[in-house]
Amino acid sequence: MSTHCHDEHDHSGHDHGDGGHDHSDDITPALQYSLYQHISFDDITTLNEAEAGSGKAIVKKTWAERLEERPELESDTDEQLLMHIPFTGQVKLHSILIRTSNSSSAPQTLKVFINRDDLDFSTASDLSPTQEFSLSQTSGIQDIPVKRALFGKVQSLNLFVEDNYGDDVTNISYLGFKGDWMQLGRAPTNILYEAAANPNDHAVKGTSVNQMSSGLGGRGGGM
Repeated sequence: MSTHCHDEHDHSGHDHGDGGHDHSDDITPALQYSLYQHISFDDITTLNEAEAGSGKAIVKKTWAERLEERPELESDTDEQLLMHIPFTGQVKLHSILIRTSNSSSAPQTLKVFINRDDLDFSTASDLSPTQEFSLSQTSGIQDIPVKRALFGKVQSLNLFVEDNYGDDVTNISYLGFKGDWMQLGRAPTNILYEAAANPNDHAVKGTSVNQMSSGLGGRGGGM
């Protein structure tokens, strides 16, 4: 089904069942440590997306929008996807939040790389990832913890969906991230609540302005 070459790697991640980490009704833990306002949205790229900008669009979804079906990222020529997601500073990543479906288009193998801007499908298939995960077929929010010792100095993430559960295309409807953010050269900052959904309202790149409180009276915050 895939047109790309694959090398087998041992799984070092976690296999989450359908009964696991669904935070759909547990808002406070999801908003705590949200990295939403520290994502460099304009610099997100997605290879093999069927609709231009759809990868960026699912990352821009707030926590309040996490269950909305659209926008949705769908792969194009085969089931693989490769996303590059940079942050505005350095983060200590805690977990990746993802919503897919209980269908055969749900991603199965997710390989995560840090601080790489040179990956294509060939190199992502050949290189050993920072960590690899087996995802579940579920329409709930999967909260996937990473090995924090490996993700302590992250400036960008590459997410490589290597395969799915048997469909010709892969679908993802939501992506979010939790962790601690620090401006380069500064101490970590714990973010309890996000700013409003509009990225233009967030802290300005290259400054230490924390607009955490601006979202308290808004739409309830998001990821």
